[in-house]
Amino acid sequence: MDIKAGRGMLILRQARTAEEIAACQRLRYRVFYEEMNAKADEKTSALMMDCDRFDAICDHLLVVHLGQPKHDSPIMIADGELIGTYRLLSQKTAEAHGGFYTQSEFDIAPLVARHPGLQFLELGRSCVLKPFRTKPVVELLWQGIWNYVRACRMDVMLGCASLEGTDPDAHALALSFLAEAAAPPEWTVRALPGRLVNMRRMPPEKIDKRRALAVLPPLIKGYLRLGCYIGDGAVIDEQFNTIDVLIILPVSAINPRYFAHFGQPQDDILQAPPGYRLIS
Repeated sequence: MDIKAGRGMLILRQARTAEEIAACQRLRYRVFYEEMNAKADEKTSALMMDCDRFDAICDHLLVVHLGQPKHDSPIMIADGELIGTYRLLSQKTAEAHGGFYTQSEFDIAPLVARHPGLQFLELGRSCVLKPFRTKPVVELLWQGIWNYVRACRMDVMLGCASLEGTDPDAHALALSFLAEAAAPPEWTVRALPGRLVNMRRMPPEKIDKRRALAVLPPLIKGYLRLGCYIGDGAVIDEQFNTIDVLIILPVSAINPRYFAHFGQPQDDILQAPPGYRLIS
């Protein structure tokens, strides 16, 4: 089974080979370490790749640009320039390999335990080359994720989303605005003790919602439009030079008007068995 989507000169599909996953790792290095000033260890610097133990067990979405490359040294794969990627980890796979990546920052175990009948999908390591950080690319990534969710019968998406830099006061408006999207009790997740950074840095009456939306990364804005909840507390990631917030998106909470565009939850588009990866 494969996930595919397209829009103009852009196509989205899953990585099919180890070489394509390596291309994702090179793209992540370019965005996280070269552009956003993440702190690379000796091995990461030598390889110029962002790698961890989760890459081997995850599925990887690719966004490929079919036109003239927009980077001086493009990362090319068989069908064009790799310009975006997203990593997907199902609950079944995570539980067989030591858990989710997200649990290093947020206490998600109580959330999963509260919903034993639901299947969770972790979204992570999202990045897009700067010239392509536009609404069409974000929507294409979401279409790929949503197709995967429907094919694998996932019920809840979760994962970290990042604000660039490690100074919470520099993001006071954005963090305070996101705190207003706090999850209801049954979906509440707190940052780990000792790592939790208070997001409510401005009184609610001082929050300019229009300006806050303008400064948020496109991906976070996209999830907010869909109806996501935000975890309790942010986490500073010194290695990646980011402030992370937790996105929690139950399928049941998604605004139904988006289904007309992306597809109904029960559509049997690929008929993959529940809880199984689409690419082995």
